Amino acid sequence: MESYCKFESALDILIGKWKPVILLQLMNKGTMRFGELQKSIPDINKKMLTQQLRELEYNDIVHREVYNQIPPKVEYSISEYGKGLSSVLQVLNDWGVSHMEHMTKLYEADRAGS
Repeated sequence: MESYCKFESALDILIGKWKPVILLQLMNKGTMRFGELQKSIPDINKKMLTQQLRELEYNDIVHREVYNQIPPKVEYSISEYGKGLSSVLQVLNDWGVSHMEHMTKLYEADRAGS
């Protein structure tokens, strides 16, 4: 039961439609400004991106750097602590690709049998 609770706490950090996508963007592209992140994830709205980034920042997965200048500049990057998720996210991404291929084969086999 105790290991389940630890697993659940890890999932709490990653749960959310956009968190894994945001993390993969930052891991692949490095430091990004808010607008760059939003453009790289076309279906996310500003409010949702802000909320997801705040949650990731709260959990020390994402680092937010604010530059005191005009116009204001804010950059996001994976924190040192958050870099530990890199292999986990890569495995999840690879499994997602494999699952899509599996489901495509099932669908095609089902259609061929009909």
